[in-house]
Amino acid sequence: MNRREFLTGTSAAALLATSAFAQTGAKPGKIKIGQIGTTHAHAAGKLAAIRKLSDQFELVGVVEPDGERRENALKDKAYQDVTWLTEEQLLNVKGLQAVAVETEVKDLLTTAEKCVAADKHIHLDKPAGEKFSHFQRIVENARRQKLIIQMGYMLRYNPGVQLCYRAAKEGWLGRVFSIEAAMSKALDKNAREGLKRYPGGALFELGCHVLDSAVFVLGKPQKVTAFNRSSSSVNDGFADNQYAVLEYPHATAIIHSAVVEVGGEARRQFTVSGEQGTVEVRPLEAPKVRLSLDRVQGDFKKGWQDVDLPKLAGRYDLEFLDLAASIRGEKAFAWSYDHDLAVQETLLKASGLKVD
Repeated sequence: MNRREFLTGTSAAALLATSAFAQTGAKPGKIKIGQIGTTHAHAAGKLAAIRKLSDQFELVGVVEPDGERRENALKDKAYQDVTWLTEEQLLNVKGLQAVAVETEVKDLLTTAEKCVAADKHIHLDKPAGEKFSHFQRIVENARRQKLIIQMGYMLRYNPGVQLCYRAAKEGWLGRVFSIEAAMSKALDKNAREGLKRYPGGALFELGCHVLDSAVFVLGKPQKVTAFNRSSSSVNDGFADNQYAVLEYPHATAIIHSAVVEVGGEARRQFTVSGEQGTVEVRPLEAPKVRLSLDRVQGDFKKGWQDVDLPKLAGRYDLEFLDLAASIRGEKAFAWSYDHDLAVQETLLKASGLKVD
């Protein structure tokens, strides 16, 4: 594999380049999709991506039963001129194929289960609730019904992190022995209050993104140890500074997430190290990548080097392009049911929560 092929594998076009659509030039029908919820932190961004990809999707409506939340949503241009429906109305729209579940975290699983019961593919934002058995039931029903569950872990489609996946898979790094990942930021008082309701803390709500990537590279860990601290002078007991160590027979992954770190966005990183090299993505958005190799690999030289990456058109575009291609059967969905279950079980343990 040469350098051009390596980078092409991380580009936006690559997701659809091998699809039947790309090969034949055929124009498949638009996928009818709706959104339930407006309160998830990613809700407006996800809806904006769906509406932007109007050649792929037909947005049939948005569900938000709370009037005050609807009014707040309308302040964002993503919600301008949408059709507001009840949940029952949306799930009974003729030809509806998919639903983006963007409620508060506490309502994600209840809503997702209704969508799967209605035989719809779902984009389910993160994290997948606090009750593992509930998520497991939803996943098994979706598996039986051959429905896609696309979790809203945004780094899955990040070109820098995809390069890490590819480097590990293709053996450029040799045997992987370490992953170091950080996902942090500083929260204001109001945002902190909103997260305090979830005992899993910062890692549960924010660090889940990099944890998903670590499990994708190394698989389900043998052991997970959580280190939870409440470090803010606010002294409210909220786990705002957390580390988790994922243990494997020949590797460890260290996940750090804090919401008391000023400028934490710039220090977000995902680093994979093996016996033959290291890939470091820092910051994660817009990703910058450094690659170190102990030997020449294709067009990549020995030693440290910066890697040019394709620029993303939008933060969530690639995931919805992938969802569309997978629903149409143009490609296999890359993240398995078993992977999602492994991530959720690991996340609960990493956040210091029990797995029921």
